[in-house]
Amino acid sequence: MPRSEPIKAVRGVRDILPRDRPLWRATERAAAEVAMRFGYQEIVTPIIEHVELIERVGEDTDAVSKELYRFEDRGGRKLALRPEATAGVVRAYFEGGLNQGAQPVRLFLIGPMFRYDRPQKGRYRQFYQLDVEAIGSASPALDAEVIEIAAGWLRESGISALALELNSIGDDVCRPAYLERLKDYYRPLKSRLHADSQLRLERNPLRLLDSKFAQDQPFKADAPRITDHLCEPCADAWAHVRRLLDAAGIEYVHNPYLVRGLDYYTRTVFEFYPAGASGQQDALAAGGRYDGLAEAEGWPSTPAVGFAGGFDRVVDVMAASGVEVIAAPGADVVVLADGGQESAAAEVARICRRVRSVAVDYEAKSLAAKMRSANKLGARWVVMLSAEEAPRRVARLRDMASGEQAEVAWDELPERLA
Repeated sequence: MPRSEPIKAVRGVRDILPRDRPLWRATERAAAEVAMRFGYQEIVTPIIEHVELIERVGEDTDAVSKELYRFEDRGGRKLALRPEATAGVVRAYFEGGLNQGAQPVRLFLIGPMFRYDRPQKGRYRQFYQLDVEAIGSASPALDAEVIEIAAGWLRESGISALALELNSIGDDVCRPAYLERLKDYYRPLKSRLHADSQLRLERNPLRLLDSKFAQDQPFKADAPRITDHLCEPCADAWAHVRRLLDAAGIEYVHNPYLVRGLDYYTRTVFEFYPAGASGQQDALAAGGRYDGLAEAEGWPSTPAVGFAGGFDRVVDVMAASGVEVIAAPGADVVVLADGGQESAAAEVARICRRVRSVAVDYEAKSLAAKMRSANKLGARWVVMLSAEEAPRRVARLRDMASGEQAEVAWDELPERLA
């Protein structure tokens, strides 16, 4: 671009400014607190992974085929920015030896993900997620546990009106026969399906059930339901999960069209929405059991379950719902000093920082202008320091709410500010 034009943010990404951070901080804090309350430990994985890791486990998804940020580094290695966290967390579970300890291993991650998606409201090319994973156990009780964590996080973020959709998609024992039934149902209808759905019919027929194309919708109602064709272990797990959710007081709706298009997903799948919303664009959190993912990555077969929740969407819903979070001031205390008193002002600030957050106004402005700036920062107190007062190690402390002002020795400031 011409040198005369200012450089702006890359298309599809955004800055989260200080005025926006209180809501973000509140939901991030809720995520960590709820996860740790259930015994989950935080993990941080790199935002770059080998392309092979991501392509191997999701090559049929849009996130990989159309939206993956691929690049080659100086060593010729083919890398990618992670589009989601689960594949990397499973890799770290084995590579870090977590599979050798007590099982299951309960982990959560908070961080940015990247997809080359069409920019639109609520969808960004750099977005932020909570990722919760329980790896190393096939117990359906863990399915219910991660659902309860997701519900707890959203409610503690101030979103009380929630809708949970739930389904089971079987496993590699019962799903193949069901997929043949599904193909038999849709094959006579092929010419009436959307072109993308026609391609999926033989390759990935499950995706026909969650098709968003209008011309596909009339055929869903009569399609065979996978929950009518589960093997006995899958049927038992499906019943077990629902019993536990009932016991926890978590309401849900069985959505027979809720599926996952990848083979490594098994049994439980679920999605949370704001009440009255539906469709992936509106989902706040989604997850399920993925007992085949470890093996797809080349590790020993290991059962696991988890979910990912989008902070961007959650914050939007919080704001729209009127959730209020009191923003912390830029500083509790602002030190205002006469010109030439920078060193003394910095020392006073260090003393006050024992008990409060403190900023120093070093600008060459009038006292009135500095007071206006302190007020805009939301400061509760102002410490004024003149050239005559500094040698005596005293300053004037002003309460911005009451307007009361008193001379205070520097060493007594922490007690007065506590």
